[in-house]
Amino acid sequence: MGSRKSPHVVLLLYVLVCFVYQSFAIGVDTNQTAKLLVDASEASGRPISETLFGIFFEEINHAGAGGLWAELVSNRGFEAGGPNVPSNIDPWSIIGNESSLIVSTDRSSCFDRNKVALRIEVLCDSQGASSCPDGGVGIYNPGFWGMNIEKGKTYSVVLYVRSSGSINVSVSLTGSDGLQKLAAANIIASDSEVSNWTKVEVMLEAQGTNPNSRLQLTTTRKGFIWFDQVSVMPLDTYKGHGFRKDLVEMLEDLKPQFIRFPGGCFVEGEWLRNAFRWKETIGPWEERPGHFGDVWMYWTDDGIGYFEFLQLAEDLGTLPIWVFNNGISHTDQVDTSSVLPFVQEALDGLEFARGSPNSTWGSLRAAMGHPEPFDLRYVAIGNEDCGKKNYLGNYLKFYSAIKRAYPDIKIISNCDGSSRKLDHPADLYDFHVYTDAKNMFSMAHQFDHTSRSGPKAFVSEYAVTGKDAGTGSLLAALGEAGFLIGLEKNSDVVEMASYAPLFVNANNRRWNPDAIVFNSSHLYGTPSYWVQCLFNESSGATIFNATLQTNLSTSLLASAISWKNSENENSYLRIKIVNFGTNIVNLKIVVDGLEPNSINLSESTKTVLTSTNLMDENSFNEPKKVSESTCW
Repeated sequence: MGSRKSPHVVLLLYVLVCFVYQSFAIGVDTNQTAKLLVDASEASGRPISETLFGIFFEEINHAGAGGLWAELVSNRGFEAGGPNVPSNIDPWSIIGNESSLIVSTDRSSCFDRNKVALRIEVLCDSQGASSCPDGGVGIYNPGFWGMNIEKGKTYSVVLYVRSSGSINVSVSLTGSDGLQKLAAANIIASDSEVSNWTKVEVMLEAQGTNPNSRLQLTTTRKGFIWFDQVSVMPLDTYKGHGFRKDLVEMLEDLKPQFIRFPGGCFVEGEWLRNAFRWKETIGPWEERPGHFGDVWMYWTDDGIGYFEFLQLAEDLGTLPIWVFNNGISHTDQVDTSSVLPFVQEALDGLEFARGSPNSTWGSLRAAMGHPEPFDLRYVAIGNEDCGKKNYLGNYLKFYSAIKRAYPDIKIISNCDGSSRKLDHPADLYDFHVYTDAKNMFSMAHQFDHTSRSGPKAFVSEYAVTGKDAGTGSLLAALGEAGFLIGLEKNSDVVEMASYAPLFVNANNRRWNPDAIVFNSSHLYGTPSYWVQCLFNESSGATIFNATLQTNLSTSLLASAISWKNSENENSYLRIKIVNFGTNIVNLKIVVDGLEPNSINLSESTKTVLTSTNLMDENSFNEPKKVSESTCW
């Protein structure tokens, strides 16, 4: 191992246990002993897959819209109510009453793919018998359960406006009741300047902080005024690319080697008409039509689209894995004889990501500010579609067309090949598991007897769910930790693995549990997140033989890995032990195969992930009730 070329080895001991109350162990020896023998010799070491642990992003739980994507306005284009007018403008609301204004929608937008615009007839005026109330009349948008506005930060407000006359519109960020004014500016224009649709941008610097703020557009001038595509974005986003910084920084700490996107069931849709279609999510944000995700039952403006996912992967220094629809939804599916247009859509998507800036679709990527190709090496044909009537036929059409055009791309099948040979070609196969904690822990041995030849596994969705999990418990995390140790040991047949789901907005829980919980202003990692941090150096590391000598073989699991830190040239030996049992165990660790005195004990650390109760969870009030002290 690397210690033979470096001054010393730093030992990192990670222990994942449940604190056991004495009353839980009546009649049981709670001081059982065990020995862990680690053979850290070169002969013992085996390489772990370079891409073993990554992340899976799905638009679920408002993970993107109202989450990772930093856009603060919900339903910014007034399209969520559907194409027929008048339509519902929720969550936009009216400031004023029927005697002072009439608010409706029409199809007068200048954007061909999203024709709905908001129309306001202002009945009151700045003076006279029908004067407007103080502060004016208009509309406000509360964002996604409140906009987080922070003092000293600057927010870009972009909107499109036209009017039958001159305008004086107040653009302001206020508290939830409109009384606390955090920032404001006025849009003043003559009738000739706004007789046609005009784009206006206003920079607002917040003079106060309120995590439950709203955007207001108000006026005291009588007449007709139209608004469309209203956006509020903080200037302070991750690498300037529109992502919420604190959420992405949580992802950085996981050191993911890949990001699978954009789903999940979000890719399929309950019906194909509501599936994620990449071509509808690229180009200027104002021109994106958005769509209703009918699996998780909410509208998204698709501000975070195909391009943004590829950009996020690049920003994180990780590999993108694109999951695309193969002509199959939860309810309807395209016959194989008619699937070729869907195949071409996938090929066009690959050209968008990888093609020359002079190619048809590559030129659109270049126009969006990224002339260089993205490093797209993996695609998944569908999600959880194996066994559906047309999947195999459709899959083979996609597979052959992609391999002809891009022979280097690795293709992922939805069919599980862990226990039997696949009946079709694939580079990898999907393996999904959602189960209780005990079963998840036992699945550490799931791939022990998998064939070592043929496609490798992509465990693209795993999590403990149900009563064991709550909304993110220690018990769930312990079960998952055992499973991940098994994946480390079987990384010769498991190439990748990712937890699911990644994010949940606490105001819209569609699925429990999740790795990262957030609202407009705060966030925390569940115990499952902190377990993933313990495995953040495993990808590309060396795994050693680690043997437990104990009669508790069904409740203890352990692994030992090493890697070299490129910054300080130190080699690290990380030993992880999971105690899933009800007994307290005194563990002795013996490391063999190292040079004498090569372990630097002064820099070595022990980290314990535990709590006083198996069902303990983290929360906004106690974000690290269950966590390890340092995420290396």
